[in-house]
Amino acid sequence: MATEKRKLTVGIIGFGRFGPVLARLLSPGYEVLAHDIQDITERAAAVGARAVSWDQVLTAQTLFLAVPIRHFKEVVAKLVPRMRPGMTLFDVCSVKVYPVTVLKEHLPPETTTIASHPLFGPDSSQQGFDGLPMMVYPVSRQTEVYDGWVRYFQDQGLRILSMSPEEHDRLAARSQGITHFVGRVLEAVGIASTPIDTEGYRDLQLVVEQTCHDSIELFHDLENYNPYTMDMIEDLVKAVEEVKQTVLRRE
Repeated sequence: MATEKRKLTVGIIGFGRFGPVLARLLSPGYEVLAHDIQDITERAAAVGARAVSWDQVLTAQTLFLAVPIRHFKEVVAKLVPRMRPGMTLFDVCSVKVYPVTVLKEHLPPETTTIASHPLFGPDSSQQGFDGLPMMVYPVSRQTEVYDGWVRYFQDQGLRILSMSPEEHDRLAARSQGITHFVGRVLEAVGIASTPIDTEGYRDLQLVVEQTCHDSIELFHDLENYNPYTMDMIEDLVKAVEEVKQTVLRRE
């Protein structure tokens, strides 16, 4: 009787709101080890992962860093002395210039490092991953490893987007950055359901729901660690004032 082939292990460091989504994406092909500073035993088991210690997660040949952006540099520095030849390190931050800079500064060029941004979350991936986009970029390219991971993600139904960190952050400031900023502004205004809601107004409420489920720390990191976001905010504020003036002038 043939024995079942054991799956290779991958590790997830950081198991916050996105960690379980990443575990669901990886579990069809790998044994997933998950580590967090909090007790995640039940949450990990619910998505087919196994909660392990820091030392145990480092036994995986591929590590996914899913920690808050503000802690990314600290975690990478802690990892450096424990990296082994042949290991692969993924970052899944929502910004790209900053983490790629950190990876290049701290890790030797022979380390296989891949920057990625899965452009989905717990809400948008509830029905699976078919057609959802994921940006990837080879920080230090080992062609066979990089191409293998691209194929794996495509096999899970993802639509792969290859672009530089700079291009990603420029586009993200005008898409993700502005969406989260407007969502927080609408929440601060106090947008709420009314008996006469139009479809457009319900869409605005949906923006609030989709953005404000994330932590305020993630929102601040998205805005502060993207080098192009402040220009977007200034343009948005200027545009609001310009539109306000057209109303005052009754144009």
